[in-house]
Amino acid sequence: MSQPPESASAAPLALVLRDVPPRIAHALEQAGIHPLLARLYAARGVRDPQEIDEQFQHLIPPQQLTHADRAAVLLADAIAQGQRLCVVADYDCDGATACAVALRGLKMLGVRESHLHYVVPDRSVHGYGLTPAIVDLALERHAHAPPQVLITVDNGIASIEGVAHARARGLQVVVTDHHLPADQTPAADVIVNPNQKGCSFPSKHLAGVGVMFYVLLALRSELRARGHFDEQTQPKLIALLDLVALGTVADVVRLDANNRRLVAQGLKRIRSGRMQAGVAALFAVAGRNPQQATAQDFGFALGPRLNAAGRLSDMTLGIECLSTDDPVRAAELAQTLDSINRERRSVEDGMRERAEELMSSVDLGLGTPGAAAALSLFHPQFHEGVVGILAGRLKDRLHRPVFVFARGQDGLLKGSGRSIEGFHLRDALDLISKRHPQALVRFGGHAMAAGCSLAPDAFEAFSEALRQVAREWLDEATLQRQLRIDGALPPGAFSADVARLLDAQVWGQGFEAPVFCERVRVLHQRVVGDKHLKLSVRPANDPRAAPREAIWFQRVEPVDDEAVLAYRMEVNEWQGRVSAQMVVVAQRSDAGPVALGSPA
Repeated sequence: MSQPPESASAAPLALVLRDVPPRIAHALEQAGIHPLLARLYAARGVRDPQEIDEQFQHLIPPQQLTHADRAAVLLADAIAQGQRLCVVADYDCDGATACAVALRGLKMLGVRESHLHYVVPDRSVHGYGLTPAIVDLALERHAHAPPQVLITVDNGIASIEGVAHARARGLQVVVTDHHLPADQTPAADVIVNPNQKGCSFPSKHLAGVGVMFYVLLALRSELRARGHFDEQTQPKLIALLDLVALGTVADVVRLDANNRRLVAQGLKRIRSGRMQAGVAALFAVAGRNPQQATAQDFGFALGPRLNAAGRLSDMTLGIECLSTDDPVRAAELAQTLDSINRERRSVEDGMRERAEELMSSVDLGLGTPGAAAALSLFHPQFHEGVVGILAGRLKDRLHRPVFVFARGQDGLLKGSGRSIEGFHLRDALDLISKRHPQALVRFGGHAMAAGCSLAPDAFEAFSEALRQVAREWLDEATLQRQLRIDGALPPGAFSADVARLLDAQVWGQGFEAPVFCERVRVLHQRVVGDKHLKLSVRPANDPRAAPREAIWFQRVEPVDDEAVLAYRMEVNEWQGRVSAQMVVVAQRSDAGPVALGSPA
């Protein structure tokens, strides 16, 4: 079954022009910021030039992250006493990069390699987080010299039983996490989480890798205070920022000012050739040039290859790739990750076909009053490791909360959900758990992404409960899919130089890359590669302007001879020729509805 065109099956789309406060834009420009960037930044809420200052010294200091100092003291004592440490990782890109940062950083700060190990759950066998089974696995795997301290990365805030089990077996536990806590938190020795109650850390959007990096910063300060080194001789933790940047973008956390600094510094190092062997190898297998690295490379090229290991295989492959200093070994592991990612794409394609069959019997009523405000899907052949990707694809297309479930090895239904602005997914699960305590076995996550496990016969009850919460919380305006645009480019700004300027900035979740919108006259158009529309266009209000090349990925239907196109601008290099190119993402004709395009 082939997938229907986006325009036929997607929720209606409205183009919404971003508001640009003129005084703010002018002030940013007067501070020396390029006029176009000043306008784009002002439209994204930047009010002070320091918010876009990417210098490392402007990071929020680790002293402001609650209990980071306590974690530093515990770890410094462990180093002094020669204790054995074990990092408990997670099976996604954030967890893998956080684990690699922990392993590399702790060794830099004095932990002997023989005293440092890690363990990562198998998604289908162990489930998520620090469970009693993972505690036992960590102890059994190194029975000759068992760990004495467990450090969770990107997990642990919901691991009440696992932490209790670890402490009962005589281990100290340091939880580093960023997920939203429930009313009850585990009785760990230390919890470092910007979202825990009482933490006033200004950036609540740190990824798991960012939290671990901050703990290392605090540990370095503690060791410096103990006289291990001074500011001139201390280990350079900035060497880890390529990993921090990768995990931050791949986890799709909001890129607030602090996260943008972390990502910008990581990109700066990568572009200058200073990166881990595994990061370089991942750029190579993805066919991306690290000298021109962008945040999009993390989200659409490197991140998916690492995530594929946790979805279909074993995230040990990803962690080893990011941890090794051997370029040959890193290349071998990157090739394996690339192969697994190809398999993931094949599995996803099959799941999308089955999802279309399931949705054919569901009255979504897109764009009509009384439409189903949330969607839940389950199929016996869905793969547990890929349900999150499918949920995200459907959420983007349908613009409503979506949960996709697969049957786990333990017989429970394992679901992953993605949401839209205005619908806090974890809070919705919390409400459902109170209304239907027998249906939800466990749950956790964020506002925009969450996971849960259901009793084997609870799918229909959960599905109706999710729809009911969506009916209560969402209105027709919230369910209107929107594309926020930045208006037309200034005259003369369509150039490779401006495209490079835009590429050099840090764009991402909550700080979206610019989408421009102009009325154009279409000079030529043809289908290339059997599935992409190649166009030559000219601004409709300037008949003497030079033609522009444009591409609309995953679309074959022709556009009107004159139309309003929403597009991203990017650099196109072909046979030694460098030029700017429009990457069309939407069209609005005078006579027809808006049609949304797919990303490249």
